[in-house]
Amino acid sequence: MAKREKSWDRVARWAGMDKFDKNKDKEEKMSTANEATMQEEAREESSYEPSAAARTVQQAGEESGPEVVPEGAAYQAASEMAQELKQLRAEKEQLIDRLARLQAEFDNARKREQKERADSREYTIGTTVEPFLGVMDNFQLALKSEGTAQQLRAGVELILKQMEDALRGLNVQPVETVGAQFDPRVHEALGSIETSEFPDHQVLEEIRRGYKIREKLLRPALVRIASNTAQVSA
Repeated sequence: MAKREKSWDRVARWAGMDKFDKNKDKEEKMSTANEATMQEEAREESSYEPSAAARTVQQAGEESGPEVVPEGAAYQAASEMAQELKQLRAEKEQLIDRLARLQAEFDNARKREQKERADSREYTIGTTVEPFLGVMDNFQLALKSEGTAQQLRAGVELILKQMEDALRGLNVQPVETVGAQFDPRVHEALGSIETSEFPDHQVLEEIRRGYKIREKLLRPALVRIASNTAQVSA
């Protein structure tokens, strides 16, 4: 028998069966070790217990459920919102009423200002025209008169004086011309007259009278001035 076993071992080693047996043994050992590891992990998982804090949080979450607002608090919030809405509507009505009042006051002020301006303009025109109404009456009488040329001239002179008085009442004064020195601010020279009797640039003749109201010039006077070459050359 011993000889047979030795002979079989030689044949097995020759055919490589001994290696097959060794590999098979290794696989069986590894499978057994894996099964033992898995069983150990299962026991650890089954024996795990959560901490006290985790259990408390979990229980609180399960017991609390969705947040519920008390019925009294909801009614109070709705009541406050309704009161606030009512107050806002009242303020809106007050603002609209105030705006309407301001618009009406503005329109009244604008109309009042226009009326005052028109009244002031009419008053100014009235006070300006009134003094000339008598002048117009005298012109009409002069046209109807049948006197001589001398009488007509005297009447026109009286009318002219009356016109000057009316202008003077409005603070309108004639610009000084004849005998005055030429002043380009109030005089406008239309020509010159050669002379040696009068100073150079003295006004010798008035062609059209100029007027000013107080210190403001209404229109310049048209004049002729002296041209004294002897005085200029000297």
